[in-house]
Amino acid sequence: MSSTTSTAPARSARTLAAVLHHQPPGADVRLAGWVHRRRRLAGVSFLLVRDRSGIAQVVVADPATRDELDRLAEETSVVVEGIATANPQAPGGVEVTQPRLTALTDPAETPPVELWRPELSAGLPALLDNAAVTLRHPRRRAVWQLAAASLRGFRDTLDAAGFTEIRTPKIVTGSTESGANVFGVDYLGRKAFLAQSPQFYKQMMVGVAERVYEVGPVFRAEPHDTVRHLSEYTSLDVELGFVADHRDVLQVLRSVLAGMTDAAAASPAAALLRPRMPVVPEQIPVLHFTEALRLVGADPDEPDLAPEHERRLGAWAHREHGSDFVAVEGFPAAKRPFYTHPQPDDARYTNSFDLLFRGLELVTGGQRLHRYPDYLAALKARGEDPAQYQGYLQAFRHGMPPHGGFAIGLERWVARLLELDNIRLAALFPRDVHRLTP
Repeated sequence: MSSTTSTAPARSARTLAAVLHHQPPGADVRLAGWVHRRRRLAGVSFLLVRDRSGIAQVVVADPATRDELDRLAEETSVVVEGIATANPQAPGGVEVTQPRLTALTDPAETPPVELWRPELSAGLPALLDNAAVTLRHPRRRAVWQLAAASLRGFRDTLDAAGFTEIRTPKIVTGSTESGANVFGVDYLGRKAFLAQSPQFYKQMMVGVAERVYEVGPVFRAEPHDTVRHLSEYTSLDVELGFVADHRDVLQVLRSVLAGMTDAAAASPAAALLRPRMPVVPEQIPVLHFTEALRLVGADPDEPDLAPEHERRLGAWAHREHGSDFVAVEGFPAAKRPFYTHPQPDDARYTNSFDLLFRGLELVTGGQRLHRYPDYLAALKARGEDPAQYQGYLQAFRHGMPPHGGFAIGLERWVARLLELDNIRLAALFPRDVHRLTP
C-alpha cells in the first residue's frame, strides 16, 4: 500500500510599502493594501497602493491590466504582484512594474472624503461621522499612532522603574471622584456605575505591589461641550508607595513624560506630523496655588484655576523658564477629593498638584491619606458615611504606606502635543454630550 503527500504551492512573502526600496531590482514582490490613487495617462497608468506602513507606486503598461485597474475604485483592497524596478521618481526610489492585480473585494464605494489628498479639508462632523473611513487617511491614522507610541513610552518607563501593570473594574458601586457625575448601568438588576477613575483600586494595589499603573477607559457624565472634554477617555493612572510627599510623585511624573516624549519623537508618525516636541526639564517649574493666583491677577479666594489662568501660567512658564510644563501645587482642600493628604503646615491646602502642558491642565496628582483614622475623620468632615467605603477602607485598616499618584488623559496629551484645536481629533471614536456613534 502506498501513500502520497501533497503540499500547497509556496506563496510569495508580502512586501510592505515601507521596505519596497530594500528589494533588489528585478526581484519578485507582492504588495497587499488599498487602492489609494489611480492616474491614467495616454500610454501608462499609475496605481498607488497604501498599506499600514506607507504607499508604494505601481506602473501599469499592459492595456488589459489598465482596463482592469479602471474598474477598481479607490479604497478597494487588492494584491499586486510584480517586479521591483528602480525609479528615482517613485517613493523610496523603487516602484513595481509588470503588475498582476487581484481584487480582494468588490469595487469599493466612493469614500466620503478624498483620502488620496495630502490634507483632509472636511469639517469635524464629517471626519467623525465617517471615522471608519476617514481614519484611513495617513495623517489621521498617524495621530493615533503617535498616541500608541506615547503609550509604549509610558509603559516602558514604568516597567523599568519596577511598576506592575494592573486591570481594575470599570463597573463599580459608586462615585470615586467628588465633583464628577457618573453613568448609571443596570448590573443584572442591581444599580451600578461606570468607573470615573481606578483611584480606589490602584490605592488598594499599592498595598499589594507597591508600584502600579493602569491604562484604561474612564467615564465622566458631565455635560461639557467644549474642545477639551470627552465623556469617555483613556486614562494613564499611576500609584506608588513609600513616598515622602507629592514631590516624589511629581518626579516620577517627570520621568514618565520624558519617556512618552522620547517614544513619540521616535515614531514614524512624528516624521509625518512633525509636532513641536517639548523638552521635559529635569526640574519642572513649581508654583504654589496661592502664588499662581497672584501671578495671573486672580482673586486670592478663588478655589480653582480657570482655563484663562492656565493659559497665563503656561505663558509664564515658557517666558521665565523656557518650559512647556509647569506644576501648580497646594490646591485648596475644599476642591480636592477626601483622600487627598493635607499640606502639613496649613490644612486649608493639600499636597496635590495639577501639571499644565502648554497652558492646559494635563495631569492631576498628589499624595493620599494613608492612615485609617484620617479617612474616618475626612469622610465625617464631608458628611459621608464610612460604611459606604468599607471595601476601599479595608486596605487602610491593615497597614498602608505613605503613597500618591497621578493620572494623564491620553487624548489630551496627544491634542496638546500636536496642538490640535479640538480633543475629538485625538480620539478614534470620541464620546461627548452629542455623539454615541460610530
